[in-house]
Amino acid sequence: MKRNFNDWLNKFRNSIANYEYYIDFDKVHKNVDHIKVELNILNTLIGSSDIEKEFTQLVKKYPETLKCIPLLLAVRSNEVYVLDNEAEFSYSFKKMNYSAEQYAVFMRKTGLFDLMEKHIIQSLVDYATGVETGLDSNGRKNRGGHLMEDLVESYIIKAGYVKDETYFKEMYIHEITDKWGIDLSSISNRGKTEKRFDFVVKTAKMIYGIETNFYASGGSKLNETARSYKQIAQEADTIDGFTFVWFTDGKGWQSASHNLEETFEVLDTIYSISDMENGIIKTF
Repeated sequence: MKRNFNDWLNKFRNSIANYEYYIDFDKVHKNVDHIKVELNILNTLIGSSDIEKEFTQLVKKYPETLKCIPLLLAVRSNEVYVLDNEAEFSYSFKKMNYSAEQYAVFMRKTGLFDLMEKHIIQSLVDYATGVETGLDSNGRKNRGGHLMEDLVESYIIKAGYVKDETYFKEMYIHEITDKWGIDLSSISNRGKTEKRFDFVVKTAKMIYGIETNFYASGGSKLNETARSYKQIAQEADTIDGFTFVWFTDGKGWQSASHNLEETFEVLDTIYSISDMENGIIKTF
């Protein structure tokens, strides 16, 4: 019996977030602890009445304190590029490449001195923790993808498959070919591109190449994904002994439902979380 796309789509979830999804505080604290000593040295500048002079003296004595500064600007890099009128600067915060006085210019013009001398912040350690927390929130998309992978893997295990025996994680096409001797060159564009599947499940009669994702919000990425997987579905359909499976979910698909429906029409093995709950993996 052919499934109804709209009925299937209406069962998509708003979220699969767990408590750890929002902020990885272990990572935040680890990153701050790594520079805690240097941050506390810089703390001596808070409330300074002559911060330029004190900063240059401090940097000359403790040049390692410079490594803290990019984080204070929410930058994940040891180098910061600045165009100042017609002059171009490339500040290194790993090893000084300008005078301490020039780094003081950087601190003044970026506003960091204002934060410290005007007591806008009381502790650079607390401030850095807040910046790290904000930066870590950018990792939610990746964590969301891993949450869906973990969820799919839990259902693969419930279905009785054993890791590295009957199911495998992150397996490239050439690894599948080497292990089972199946020609997947039509998927790899005749060897020009190397596709990696999130999971591969091996049964007595079939090899299943599995992709997983979850989209809580919309965007152009969803249309690209749907078109890409539609192509893989059509290519995989020509290979005996191989089936492409796509587990996806999330209300983000509401904004890209047309492209998803096109893939749904050509890929019988596209499934949602609801399908997994109803035991679809046990039918492999």
